[in-house]
Amino acid sequence: MMDNNNKNDFSASSPLRRENNHDHRKRAPHKKRRTLSLIGLIIVLILFYGAGVYAHGLLGAAQQTLDKTYQKTKVKKLRNVSQVLKKKKPFSILLLGTDTGDLGRTDKGRTDTIIVATINPKTKRATLTSIPRDTQVKITGSSNSYDKINSAYTIGGTSAAITTVQNTLHIPIDFYLLVNMGGLSKLVNAVGGVSIDPLLTFHYSYANVTKGKTVTLNGNEALAYSRMRYTDPEGDYGRQKRQKQVIGAIVSKLLTITSISNFQKILNTVKDNMQTDLTFNDMMTIETNYKDAAGTIKSYVLQGEDATIGGLSYQVATAEEKQKISNKIRSELGLNPSTATFAGQIYSSYGSSSTYGATSSSSRSTYGTYSSSSSSTYGAYSSSSRSRYGY
Repeated sequence: MMDNNNKNDFSASSPLRRENNHDHRKRAPHKKRRTLSLIGLIIVLILFYGAGVYAHGLLGAAQQTLDKTYQKTKVKKLRNVSQVLKKKKPFSILLLGTDTGDLGRTDKGRTDTIIVATINPKTKRATLTSIPRDTQVKITGSSNSYDKINSAYTIGGTSAAITTVQNTLHIPIDFYLLVNMGGLSKLVNAVGGVSIDPLLTFHYSYANVTKGKTVTLNGNEALAYSRMRYTDPEGDYGRQKRQKQVIGAIVSKLLTITSISNFQKILNTVKDNMQTDLTFNDMMTIETNYKDAAGTIKSYVLQGEDATIGGLSYQVATAEEKQKISNKIRSELGLNPSTATFAGQIYSSYGSSSTYGATSSSSRSTYGTYSSSSSSTYGAYSSSSRSRYGY
């Protein structure tokens, strides 16, 4: 069920879609410490609370803040998440970074950062699987045959984003964490700036960096550094690396925070720029039982191929690639591989011209075609489909 008026969205009063001249489908035109830091995007507050709220007597303030960030979605959980945490089983969390308020935007925004994280306390391992923002998917509730995955949030809020990821990869999403990337700059300022070694040389907006030359970035600079993608030779994949780098630097600073005033600034920033369906008790349970689960970090990317469809640029992941990524995620969660059918490129029922790497239209059967008969693959989960996906 899609929540078009979902209170889980930062700008609920904004229109669901951008104006026509701002189509959401744009036209085509390291070290373990840093990787470990990505867990911070999942549970920045957990690391933060575990490191200092007890010592500084801010537990009450932290709980009040979390109570304000808690927002339940309309998506029915595919697993009993309370039992998952109680029994210390691996869990998944969908990390969403929305561009609301980012670089002056005031509309509902899109989720340009989409990461599926798994935390396994038994193996002391975590995985982080990035899904490119331009990945072609079918979004339940959309009148289009296909859309870019980053527009799921625009179309149907957090619920649509969760359901789309679940339906595309046939995995259970146990929790979500939605971060307003516009608040990233405030968080960077709250921790006193972050130091990074730029991955490439470029000048974009507030960011003016040189590859390999360590620089300390303020909030606006860090946000610009993490957003640029058009002059990155790796495109969106390169941007994902820089976003992870900045997030890692933030968490590293959080772990060294000792000032009560800084803690309070961070609490205020979090309150206004984060939403999650993790309760305060959930977070405390994770801090207690899962904090050693970051002994090993594995990073994956749902790898797509460049495709121009109807004059618009997409990343198209084959059915085989989706199944491979699904198997990795499900294995980390202690689940068997899904027996459901994975779809590759999705074709419009009205037909459209497309170029897909070296693949021609004659290869459609190889990559799969979405049709009304396969709606169960992408549709809302029902009780009958749970056994099919193995939860």
